Amino acid sequence: MSRTSKTRTFQAPKGMNDVLPNVQKYWEKFFRISKELALYYGFEIIETPVLEFADLFKKGIGLNTDVVEHEMYTLKTKGGDFLALRPELTAPVVRAYIENGFANQPQPIKFFHCGPVFRHEAPQAGRYRQFHQADFDIIGEGDPVVDAQTIQLIYGILKEVGLKGLSIHINSIGDKICWGKYRDELKLYYRNKVNHFCKNCKKRFRENPLKILDCKEEKCVALKASAPNSVDYLDKACHDHFKLVLEFLDELNIPYILDPFLVRGLDYYTRTVFEIMPEDINSSQTTLASGGRYDYLVSQLGGKPAPAVGGSIGIERVVNEMRRQDVKVNAIKAKTRVFLAQLGDLAKKKSLKLFEEFRKNNIYVSESFGRDSIKAQLRVADRLGADLALIIGQKEALDDTVILREMQSGVQEIIPLEKIINEVKKRLKKIHPRQSVNNQQI
Repeated sequence: MSRTSKTRTFQAPKGMNDVLPNVQKYWEKFFRISKELALYYGFEIIETPVLEFADLFKKGIGLNTDVVEHEMYTLKTKGGDFLALRPELTAPVVRAYIENGFANQPQPIKFFHCGPVFRHEAPQAGRYRQFHQADFDIIGEGDPVVDAQTIQLIYGILKEVGLKGLSIHINSIGDKICWGKYRDELKLYYRNKVNHFCKNCKKRFRENPLKILDCKEEKCVALKASAPNSVDYLDKACHDHFKLVLEFLDELNIPYILDPFLVRGLDYYTRTVFEIMPEDINSSQTTLASGGRYDYLVSQLGGKPAPAVGGSIGIERVVNEMRRQDVKVNAIKAKTRVFLAQLGDLAKKKSLKLFEEFRKNNIYVSESFGRDSIKAQLRVADRLGADLALIIGQKEALDDTVILREMQSGVQEIIPLEKIINEVKKRLKKIHPRQSVNNQQI
């Protein structure tokens, strides 16, 4: 007796999702607007590999960060290289800046970067193992005006895609000169609370107490309520820098909230840090965009010291928020004005060629080549709201002719095949477009 084996049903890996057609219109709007604004602000488009040497992130992000310790997807190649799927986009951009000699060009260099990133963490609402970011980096400029401009650009993109009620949280964590005293004060504050920490924060207390402030565990969040504020330990240079950033934002009428416990979770941040989120939701999984200054990263990765600032937008989170806020997005779909119907194999051959000729002439044509019934195809043409139907049957295919039918009047005539494109162009100019049942605006 034969044993029946079950056929395996494949699914997407956990935390990795399909972007289905009904959601594509939101992605298209985001990409169009973010690219338009990035180019207007003087950014150049760059792409980097999905795979990088793992040491790039260990050195750039920090060995003791959650991303490097727990979340990177790593692999060893047959040649012995230890690589990682990129968990973020800033370190690869800085690597490209150094490797390709951009430091020798007039500064600053502005890069716009889009693509997938990967983090092996517990999937939940708003958090995925493969997700996409739009990244904006300005390398080679330390003036606080570019901090404000980066926030202005990212905030502007989120507003342009249709989001409302956005909240900008901002802080300054200072630089190497400020960190020593502030970390000492944090250790002093937390020293009697260590037993109440989560497992990770007990380690953070020893290695870098600033990261305790970034912990999202409920008990650790409660413990930071009276912790020292980083702005109270800024030296004059960092204080003046932050003051100017806020003054620029005030001048732009961009609202913000001073968040003394905002530090971000990556080691490379200095001075200004920010996050943008919906003001009616308080959750780490609803942060739509974030970023800050990273003045030491270029030198950490082997380049000549160069100040830098940047920010990233989480595209999935923005799309989810667009849908939550019911942002109206029209699908980019050409209006069907011409429908090509056919009957028989020879007619299909002629129709395939004719279909491509219409494309070359920038005339959008719909078809239903898999159907054999002319009547069924004309019903589709009517449902789409086509103004003209072009019909090629067996006789027309042999005679190199096309039946041109005006859908509203039903009037039709036979047109030689070589003249059909020019004839369609003339008719479309005369006929007022019909409204289809399911017509979507461009």
